[in-house]
Amino acid sequence: MQGFGQIIGHESIIQHLQNAISSHKVSHAYILHGEEGMGKKLLATAFAKTLLCEEGGILSCDRCKSCMQTETSNHPDIMWVTHEKASIGVDDIRLQVNADIQVKPYNSPYKIYIIDDADKLTEQAQNALLKTMEEPPEYAIILLLVSNISIILPTILSRSVQLNLKPVDKQAIKEFLMEEHHIPDYMADMAATFSGGNVGKAIKYASSEEFEKMKGDVLHILKYIDDMELYEVISGLKSLTTNKASIEDYIDLMILWYRDVVMYKATMDPDLLLYREELTFINKQANIRSYVGVEKIISAMEKAKIRLKANVNFDIAIELMLLTIKENCNG
Repeated sequence: MQGFGQIIGHESIIQHLQNAISSHKVSHAYILHGEEGMGKKLLATAFAKTLLCEEGGILSCDRCKSCMQTETSNHPDIMWVTHEKASIGVDDIRLQVNADIQVKPYNSPYKIYIIDDADKLTEQAQNALLKTMEEPPEYAIILLLVSNISIILPTILSRSVQLNLKPVDKQAIKEFLMEEHHIPDYMADMAATFSGGNVGKAIKYASSEEFEKMKGDVLHILKYIDDMELYEVISGLKSLTTNKASIEDYIDLMILWYRDVVMYKATMDPDLLLYREELTFINKQANIRSYVGVEKIISAMEKAKIRLKANVNFDIAIELMLLTIKENCNG
């Protein structure tokens, strides 16, 4: 079932959407902003399902014809905008939104357009969408699902209600993994910890046999990085990431390592560490690195993730990141 009741976390967003439904003050455009796996599609589907539910409450009944159509992705008044190319072009918006939106809903009070990966909209496509957003039909609702909100034009932002997804509580994710996915306690705890509050990532980590191997491979580099030459580090990381789609997961694991270094440097409390079994190595790095140095390393990793999403040359992005790490080995 895809309703508000099945969503882990995001209570404030759910409350906002339910208040809009109960007060009959639903906006014509919403932006759901959060990284991949945070639950944007789940929230959008639950909102659409509840809006069109024949019971008319703030929770979908999951029994009526409308709810069943939503469950099977077959509702005539919920449109998922699709695209065949890497970007969402102006023709995609003109054909699937602008040309269709003037047709009234089939049998619902609303007609809902959901644009996933809306940060892939070209500027021309956004301008085409803006024309519809400026004077939308009374029944029309547009939901933009965005990972990188900086791509969205200010004019679209100003006409939309922005809802920013926050990380979900670790304990809530752990319980969800154990109860809904039958993940053992220790595995659920690790996946919840490393997910950074991202339920989608937690599910992937918990159900992937490769995650433990990935963690071990990354740790081998991080533990001995100070004694390795730059070319060795670059070669090591590239050999791990032959599947370039997984590089962000590797970088996330590395960021968590350096956050542990800062945490231990500040508190000397091993119980606060994610990699607490690697205390000896974390302690060594905490002693030789400055706070500023570690901040530069974490910043370089975040920049690498942004560059990779922007399709910057893979080798250049990784080498710049690793160069910053090596430059801050002792400071």
